[in-house]
Amino acid sequence: MKNSILYIIFSIIVFSIVGCSIDPEQQLESKDWQLVWSDEFSDPAGTLPNSQRWVFDIGTGSNGWGNNEQQYYTNRPVNIATDGNGNLVITARRENYQGAQFTSARIKTQGVFDQKYGKFEVRLKTPYGQGLWPAFWLLGNNINEVGWPQCGEIDIMELRGQLPSIVNGSLHGPDYSGANALTEMYGLQNARFDTEFYTYAVEWDKDKIDFFVNGFLYNRITKTEVDAVGEWVFDNPFYMILNVAVGGNYVGAPNIDTPLPQKMTIDFVRVYKEI
Repeated sequence: MKNSILYIIFSIIVFSIVGCSIDPEQQLESKDWQLVWSDEFSDPAGTLPNSQRWVFDIGTGSNGWGNNEQQYYTNRPVNIATDGNGNLVITARRENYQGAQFTSARIKTQGVFDQKYGKFEVRLKTPYGQGLWPAFWLLGNNINEVGWPQCGEIDIMELRGQLPSIVNGSLHGPDYSGANALTEMYGLQNARFDTEFYTYAVEWDKDKIDFFVNGFLYNRITKTEVDAVGEWVFDNPFYMILNVAVGGNYVGAPNIDTPLPQKMTIDFVRVYKEI
């Protein structure tokens, strides 16, 4: 409990600092981007994700992935489907299913699409509530050969549902993974990420990875910074993942007050390369 209180105090401090430091006149280097992959989720309501763009992770963390999460990931329309209004909706539910107490969905582009460097972005509205953990993130496509964290991980957006005004952008790799990840918080003042759509992005090249919310650069992690603590493992193609976890080391377990079902509503995912 003491650690939780300290974390909340720290989060409020970071929230205040980041929220007050937003500069709409940011001067960033100009780049020319070419769209190379996208999903606008324009299918009729109730349609599963396009199998030419996405594949499913099915099951629980016992499959070899997860962080002591409590959900069972399914490919059922009640957990993931288009809404007919140009969105894909991932729904976390409280229900007994395959031995789990919660269900949700997790999709990825592994084996379908990956890219080295470029701009990756998503526009979405998050769920909220204790123990909910929505995320848009990237993993190195060599994960099956070298394992995690040697493959590298880029968390473009992840959020603790109990702190709906704060998102994180992070890197994980050798000697800087888990609790030692290189990370930065971005906070809203008098607003929450579950009430409106926000666009989250990274711009990634051989020297650095920049993190954005609605076009505002709030975190830059350079190769030099990474090399000071571990190994830079971001020169390979990465694939994308979208999911809503329930419980786990990062957020803690849901409680009786967690409002379920909860939805992550995704407007689009787009990937660009620099030209």
